[in-house]
Amino acid sequence: MKKTLLSIFLLIAVTAFAQNQTVTYSINPQTFEDTTPITITINGTSINEGTWSVTGNALYLWSWSYDVNDTSQMDSPSNGSWTASNEASKFTYNPGADTYTKTFTPSVYFGRNGIGRIGFLVKAKDGSGNKQSQDIVVEVGSFQANLTAPIENSTTIITSGANFNITATNTNGAASYTLKANGAVINTNASTANYSYSHVGITNNQSYELSVTQGTTTIVKKFSAVVNPNTVSQAIPAGLIDGINYNTTDATKATLVLDAPLKDFVYVAGSFNNWQPTAAYAMRKDPTTGKFWLELTGLVSGVNNTYQYWVVDATPLANSPSLVKTADPYSTLVLSPFDDPYIPAASYPNMPVYPVGQQFEVTVLKTGQTAYPWQVTNFAKPEKEKLVVYEVLVRDFDANKSYQNLIDKIDYFKNLKINAIELMPVMEFEGNESWGYNTSFHMALDKFYGTSDKLKELIDLCHQNGIAVILDVALNHAFGRNPMVRMWMNDPDGDGFGSPTAENPYFNTVAKHSYSVGEDFNHQSLKTQYYVDRVIKQWIEEYKIDGFRWDLTKGFTQACTASDESCTNAFQQDRVDVLKKYADYSWSLDPTHYTIFEHLGTDAEEKEWANYRIAETPSKGIMMWGKMTDPYNELSMGYTSNISRMTSASRGFQANRLMGYAESHDEERLMYKNIQYGNSNGTYNVKTLNTALSRMSAIGAVSLLVPGPKMIWHFGELGWDESIFTCNNGTVNDSSPTIPGDCKLDTKPQPQWVENWLGDSNRDKIYNDWAKMITLKTTEPVFLGTPTIADGNSLSVNIKITNSSLASTQLKDILIIANFDVTTQNVVTGFQYTGTWYNLMDNTTINVTDAAAPISLPAGEYRIYGNKQASLAIEDFEKGNTVSLYPNPVSDYFTLNVTTTKVQIYSISGQLVKSFATNGKSDFQFTVSDLKTGLYLVKASDENNKVQVMKFIKK
Repeated sequence: MKKTLLSIFLLIAVTAFAQNQTVTYSINPQTFEDTTPITITINGTSINEGTWSVTGNALYLWSWSYDVNDTSQMDSPSNGSWTASNEASKFTYNPGADTYTKTFTPSVYFGRNGIGRIGFLVKAKDGSGNKQSQDIVVEVGSFQANLTAPIENSTTIITSGANFNITATNTNGAASYTLKANGAVINTNASTANYSYSHVGITNNQSYELSVTQGTTTIVKKFSAVVNPNTVSQAIPAGLIDGINYNTTDATKATLVLDAPLKDFVYVAGSFNNWQPTAAYAMRKDPTTGKFWLELTGLVSGVNNTYQYWVVDATPLANSPSLVKTADPYSTLVLSPFDDPYIPAASYPNMPVYPVGQQFEVTVLKTGQTAYPWQVTNFAKPEKEKLVVYEVLVRDFDANKSYQNLIDKIDYFKNLKINAIELMPVMEFEGNESWGYNTSFHMALDKFYGTSDKLKELIDLCHQNGIAVILDVALNHAFGRNPMVRMWMNDPDGDGFGSPTAENPYFNTVAKHSYSVGEDFNHQSLKTQYYVDRVIKQWIEEYKIDGFRWDLTKGFTQACTASDESCTNAFQQDRVDVLKKYADYSWSLDPTHYTIFEHLGTDAEEKEWANYRIAETPSKGIMMWGKMTDPYNELSMGYTSNISRMTSASRGFQANRLMGYAESHDEERLMYKNIQYGNSNGTYNVKTLNTALSRMSAIGAVSLLVPGPKMIWHFGELGWDESIFTCNNGTVNDSSPTIPGDCKLDTKPQPQWVENWLGDSNRDKIYNDWAKMITLKTTEPVFLGTPTIADGNSLSVNIKITNSSLASTQLKDILIIANFDVTTQNVVTGFQYTGTWYNLMDNTTINVTDAAAPISLPAGEYRIYGNKQASLAIEDFEKGNTVSLYPNPVSDYFTLNVTTTKVQIYSISGQLVKSFATNGKSDFQFTVSDLKTGLYLVKASDENNKVQVMKFIKK
């Protein structure tokens, strides 16, 4: 999509060159006003429609306009969305001539007058995946000016003291020319059609503006000259790292470090030098490492500064720029001219202002920052084996799309009993309403969801409630705004964006795997490995992030090609080794850090990570993303299926390291397919909404309770029944053959709050049932045991779990059965032994005299049987405000606001650690000074034997 300006001055038929597909076009008439009807004609022979998956010659115009002073830019209201162009922007195909035409009047099409230029490109209806042409920009008006030397928007590298020649021409006779350098007028010519001037003896960098005026119309051309400062070779001070190094004793100083191999010199331009760097802001170069560095002085503590690097290659590769202006690759806060204007002030109050007159992202530097006042500094993470992770896309969790939304709904998470939240990518990504996998700055927080302190507040609040926070990170790739892409890029159209060159020390020119997204990192490069380590360190140390879910780990190999999927999916030793190295580094910073790989590959490769360092204390081992959507969806719809691969052992993992799930952000919703394709026997129909909802509790029983970490995709617990392919307008587009593209990435509606799904008994039942199941899983040691899932395709599920390390007087054996048929069935049981068993969902009993006797279950029903009652999985577990505990966090003792008869304290893993008999004393003080720091559960019983459970933090 359009990101920056590209001027093209020929109004006759032209062929333009770019990374995207090139097109030959013409505009009739060749010169026009914004009120003149024009026809854009595209030569069909210059477009390969097949590469864009275009059928029926369905091509679309994507266009934008600039005002006469280039101070404002506006997309055409007729564009539609990038993934679904509006039909009003469709070209007319002329088969006889093999051309595409579009006729419109600019002032009408763009809805404004005073247009100085229009820009456009040609695209498929869904423009994702580079299904577009290059950007084309043309002048509006009969009066035109042409900068003949140098090229508009170009930068010329000159030696100190050299002269610089400027020439230009215009149409319609004589015009008035005014030339400014660094904001000051240096030459004027009141009447000429052929302008020429030589700026002599240049010793400082120059930013030029040539204004050409005829009558009431003025056209401005911009260009620049950068002086080679003859870089000073000087050893870098010890202990400095790439990026910003704040001086710990002097808030007026900071040192910048940039690793830019093969570059000749670098300036630092910023608010501290009015974006006009002199020789004093030319970076030094360390003779040993080759890194550039510069100490900034005179900074003001607590004041936001912004800066860019001007990175120069005096002899660039063909089609590569000699100068790249870029933010710092190691930025922790960047400002974007493309995205920031559309960020709500409510989400990011007092956002630093993007500097006027600059292009591309800039880095924010601020000395004397106040550290966030963390309330929890030593969070004890839930055990890997007990994790129940709630996957969240902040954008689609609530209508305001902010961290504050999650903070406001902390009780929603607490009452569901999940113990971890996984945020889909929140690092600086391109655009605002995105899934976040199009990351451009991996160390910077994207501003669309809120401030750095607001995310920290969310993390701190989660930790106060025993909830870990995991980040989804996309380190397989980066997108085009990334500084490490841009510093070594092909950019033949000069728009400031491009693909990596062969000189790029971080990225492959062509992806080395078959799942290419963005630009492909070379993870065998030591520079890439250093960058990844810095990303890991930033989020663990600055944000206290508890773990990473690594996106698309199949891409971390250098052994394959983009077209060889069999190679990508096969065992690759280089991928195994480098990902172990990254895990090692994470654990060196935090021995209990969660490392999760979205690999979805072969068991042989995945078990290399799952079994890695599990014998250590604390046990390591990488958790593997375990997609089980199709088998579970078959069951929920009422068709035979086999879910035996929900266990870690089925994949050769020596410990429970499979993070299995029935739903994720990448998969179609179970409930949507239930309603679309569910089974029926005539009277019982899964396609009926409430019938489909009634089956989701059973899905929770046979998925969440399987030992090992598990994951929920947000609102599965409420029976979300809208398709993952739901579009912004409410329709569903799943990229069927007749409708190109899909709406998978579109922002979703919020019926769960608008329609009060928690007030719907059919949906609320799923939520409450899953909460009970999650409580069982996270508090009862039996669920650390060994599972056995009956193998084979069936509509009946039978799961046995035994923890042989527990005594027979404890809850040590579990039997879960479920009937996913559409009729009542006698379901095979196979109790571990006879005797009294307890339905753990309501504590009713069953006397088992024949361990093999089947049990009759209605369609969609399930049972969870245990040999003993559960200790903590009670209906009112931490619900309501009947009992309150004070203070919390606790130092030495706490009190309760009600009279109790018995109070028990459990570790978060479910072990009883302390008991109190209060004898009915209302002012009883519960001493806990002997307990270790951490999170605990309190089970309080009153004189009526009513029980409530709550949490507290021991300082």
